[in-house]
Amino acid sequence: MHKRHLPSRYAGAKKLTNKATLWYVPLSLQNVAKIIEVPPIEYSSPEQEEAGKKRYEAQKLERIETKERNGEIIMSISLPDRQTKEPYTVAFSQSSLIHLVGPSDCTLYGFVHGGVTMKLMDEVAGIVAARHCKTNIVTASVDAINFHRKIKKGCVITVSGRMTFTSNKSMEIEVFVDADPLVEAEKGKYRAVTAFFTYISLDKENKPLPVPPLKLEGEEEQKRFEEGKARYLQNKAKRLTDKERQQ
Repeated sequence: MHKRHLPSRYAGAKKLTNKATLWYVPLSLQNVAKIIEVPPIEYSSPEQEEAGKKRYEAQKLERIETKERNGEIIMSISLPDRQTKEPYTVAFSQSSLIHLVGPSDCTLYGFVHGGVTMKLMDEVAGIVAARHCKTNIVTASVDAINFHRKIKKGCVITVSGRMTFTSNKSMEIEVFVDADPLVEAEKGKYRAVTAFFTYISLDKENKPLPVPPLKLEGEEEQKRFEEGKARYLQNKAKRLTDKERQQ
């Protein structure tokens, strides 16, 4: 019998498409507001333990820096009047989404699932990217989604996104989630989640397209652009290092 050899893409061949490190915090079943200790684990090697510690310290430092940058100041982003805003500016593409957190969004204890929040953030970031490029866009990476405070059922959340940096082939969008409790309104609005999403622009054949340069207006936008550039160069160097390790 003649055997037909199929190309690898039809023969069940697998390839790595996404990679991430997720951090979770255990809470008490009796008091969901109380964080409990994590049971120790046995590492396969001292090198694995050391690598994990380095990732933890880097992520902890990132959370501290993000918290200091945001503080308790709620930076509102309103939908732009696209008839009066110039294309390729931050104001032209910035976007917001309002969502009421319902039972289907939450765990058994009434706190929103992290995945629900991440999906909404990705949607807003995608709108910002599409408005800037006016082409097909896809998520390339997410830089450390930080869940600063829990979001409870009954909160109205505002998911806001704005362009911070563009390179020749990618764009960075800052996304933050503000929660406004309806039942416990006296607690006031607070910043719950922040992250940076990186998108790329594609043509009809799914090949990368050049990204239009971002037109900056004011010192704050220039500062955010420089910070985004530093993250871009740092992530680029990390990807090259990871690629070399896999070879």
